[in-house]
Amino acid sequence: MNPIGLESGFEKSQKNIIMNFKRIFGAILTILGVTGLIYSAVLFVNGSLGLDNVKLMITYGVLSLLFFITGISLVRTTKDEA
Repeated sequence: MNPIGLESGFEKSQKNIIMNFKRIFGAILTILGVTGLIYSAVLFVNGSLGLDNVKLMITYGVLSLLFFITGISLVRTTKDEA
């Protein structure tokens, strides 16, 4: 940004590219989170009570929830400047 406070066309386009990248990355994280949550639910329904299976369910569930929340947060907080 220049001292006057006006942005050039290049600075605006660069900012838009970064904002679009954040939105796309947020959408990808959200989709990964939903997919992981569904997979952990399938493991829960079809799984046995073995200790390894419980560890997998907890690991997939926590990571998927983290991806999902992070993706939703990125999509919601990224401003859409057209």
